[in-house]
Amino acid sequence: MQQNNSKLSKVKNLLESFSVLLNKSSTSDFSTQKSPLNGRRPDIKNSTLPRNGNGNIEQESQILDDADLVKSNGEELGSLEENGNGSAKIPKIQRVRLIQMLIEKGVVPPEKIEKALEIQKSTNDKRRIIDILVDDLEEDRDNIYQAIADHYSFETVDPSVIFGDKNRLQLIRQLLDSLPPYYYEVAIRRKVLPYELSRNGIDKLVVITPDTTHPEVHVVARAFQFKKYEVKHTSLANWNELWRQLAFDSSIKQMGLDVEEEFMAVSSEESEKELEQSLEDEIGRGKLNELIENILIDGVRTGASDIHVIPKSTNRTEFHFRIDGKLSLWSALTDIRSEAVITVIKDRARNLDRFEKFLSQDGFAQRQIDNKMVRFRFSTMPIYCTDLRAKLESIVIRILKESDDSLCLDSLGMSPATKNIFLNAIRKPQGIIIFTGPTGSGKTTSQHAAIKEIMDPGINIITIEDPVEYIIEGVRQVKLNHKLDFEGALRGLLRHDPDVVMVGEMRDKLSADIAIKLANTGHLIFSTLHTNDSVSAITRLYNMGIEPFLLAYTINLVVAQRLVRKLCDRCKIIDDQVDYDFLTSVGFTEQEIKETKFYRAVGCAHCIKGYRGRIGLYEALQMTKEMRKIILKSRDFIDEDALRTLALQSGMITLKEAAKNLVKEGKTSIETVEGMLIED
Repeated sequence: MQQNNSKLSKVKNLLESFSVLLNKSSTSDFSTQKSPLNGRRPDIKNSTLPRNGNGNIEQESQILDDADLVKSNGEELGSLEENGNGSAKIPKIQRVRLIQMLIEKGVVPPEKIEKALEIQKSTNDKRRIIDILVDDLEEDRDNIYQAIADHYSFETVDPSVIFGDKNRLQLIRQLLDSLPPYYYEVAIRRKVLPYELSRNGIDKLVVITPDTTHPEVHVVARAFQFKKYEVKHTSLANWNELWRQLAFDSSIKQMGLDVEEEFMAVSSEESEKELEQSLEDEIGRGKLNELIENILIDGVRTGASDIHVIPKSTNRTEFHFRIDGKLSLWSALTDIRSEAVITVIKDRARNLDRFEKFLSQDGFAQRQIDNKMVRFRFSTMPIYCTDLRAKLESIVIRILKESDDSLCLDSLGMSPATKNIFLNAIRKPQGIIIFTGPTGSGKTTSQHAAIKEIMDPGINIITIEDPVEYIIEGVRQVKLNHKLDFEGALRGLLRHDPDVVMVGEMRDKLSADIAIKLANTGHLIFSTLHTNDSVSAITRLYNMGIEPFLLAYTINLVVAQRLVRKLCDRCKIIDDQVDYDFLTSVGFTEQEIKETKFYRAVGCAHCIKGYRGRIGLYEALQMTKEMRKIILKSRDFIDEDALRTLALQSGMITLKEAAKNLVKEGKTSIETVEGMLIED
């Protein structure tokens, strides 16, 4: 405690000596805009601020100026000092109290406060202290905003109660649409939304925002032109979910574009040259570049694996996010040429030719988002619509996060028994480990997690990929291209003295034959196939023409896998309408049904329709002596039933059994795994 007091004293001294402004007004272009008061500065010092029943200050549009940002719990705001630009700053005593509160409540360590003050002083930084703490020092934004809201007695609301309420959402949309374009842009940038309207004798608007003390919150609140308004706090997750619901089928204005600009209509009489010129003019208008960047950021922050950009017509482009394996509409852009949208997106990526509209192309880009490097893989494909003159393309953007956690073996969700089998197989010096499953089942992630598990400076690991999805430090990753095919890459690889090789998918006999022979010559190989279960992977290779003795003695392990959605722990509830006859039909015993709590999805601000994230199902087939004998005896076909029986006897957990286990553990719902439970 004495040490903290010492640090706090040092921070106070820094604050005084540096004359730090904890909550400076923004120095962006917004500060040059005239407020609704047309430049008049009211007498704030002697004004009395009306308070509501819970102690919050009810602010009046005619009284407050743009710089009045702080509510006080029982204290008067006092005299507001003026900065050189004529805006106001919080008195020093309140700045010190705010810093003291952040330290005493354990929200921010004293050394981080000290560092933030030093940054502000040494660089003459105009940002607020809280912005420096979040942006530069990576402190938790939500925790700081919540603490400040509590400190100044802002009420915290949970807007999830209106999620799906069409009437309330329509009212919010109408209020947003009433804003002039400039104020609309400020509202979205500063995350300010109207929430409810009170008409008890006087119109009062409630607005919600995570960052209650930002000066521009009040600029936006006054722009709605109600006599009174009140600012309330909400979490970032709640705000983002409310905005997501408002963004469905949104107009140009709701997507952040300038509605006062008239986009050019293309008449049926335009020539090809005029079409191209009008397209260039349209690309140059509005704020398409900013819109596309925001879509990429939204994709990352919502946890989407892919962003689908789908032109539905010449003037409508839809953005769909694949979240937890499900594709759903995120937003739609109307009244602007789809070709213009596609062209701007292609300009975001490298290796994409904006003028090539009749061939499939692949490109990539990377961005620093929330202090993490994120890679995007772009794929374009020409498509047609009713207007045959339009040169439309579909784009799919794969999001690849460079996160160590996503490639950790522990994060895959394997059961202890399956994980033990898996570790034994990947630690062998030679042989092949095959991952099998449909597209999007997490095979590549499992491969990379296995490689990270066995990485060692004394091991030479080389991968051959098309494309390279994850960058792994310490691994030599080879990307195939039009000059370097699979066969050529393998010839070069053999001269690179590898110990471990990942060869991607075995698409044909050539790639399968090379992978199997590498495994038979003292290398540990990781590869993938597309089959429904682990046993059928052996049959697939046999049917490709791989010799039985190679299959018997080179395969260490076959892992069949799926990804299923996880129930949100915050909102899942017990399913009291479960179909017991169905449970019995798919293998649940009466004892299991009696002892299991079955859950179903509900939906809240922290998830997508009741689900948050995905978890893997794994079926690990480990080769045994008895299985090798069956494979060696094979003639026209491999006896899959015999192999499966032996695998079950040796302790293999099937995909169906793994799905049942997740249901019994309360991690997913019957509805999610129903398809796997009814498979033969």
